[in-house]
Amino acid sequence: MDALKLLALDEEDLGVVSAHVQDAVFKVAGIHYDPRRRQFSLVVNRFVWEKAEGKRRSFERRRALLLFKCVKAVRSLGFDRANMEAVLDLLALRFLVKGEGPEGTVEIVLAGDASLALDVECIEAQLADTGGAWETASKPRHPEGD
Repeated sequence: MDALKLLALDEEDLGVVSAHVQDAVFKVAGIHYDPRRRQFSLVVNRFVWEKAEGKRRSFERRRALLLFKCVKAVRSLGFDRANMEAVLDLLALRFLVKGEGPEGTVEIVLAGDASLALDVECIEAQLADTGGAWETASKPRHPEGD
């Protein structure tokens, strides 16, 4: 099986995870924060960039879980958290260090000027495919320069 499993413990690792979740889509219902366990999870349908090279007629998406540990607080901006069926597009993951670190904020950048901000003690993230792939006919397009 070619399921993806990644672990991020620093900004460089987070950049790799960000590349694999770029253009993932998810419903608001897939957002979960457990303050007692200090974990934030996001169930996404990620575009399989690692198999999208060349001129192909079909592409893949996979169900995946993006998990962050050591999360102290979560904030959202630009979307209605009560609308569980709303579909959001994930553009990137960024880390904004606080002071000398390792504390900081993981920003989950979404389309439409929306975002999620996770205040974390340190970067500890996991990305794991949780299901099989399905075919999609279109590849996400980005404006020149992105």
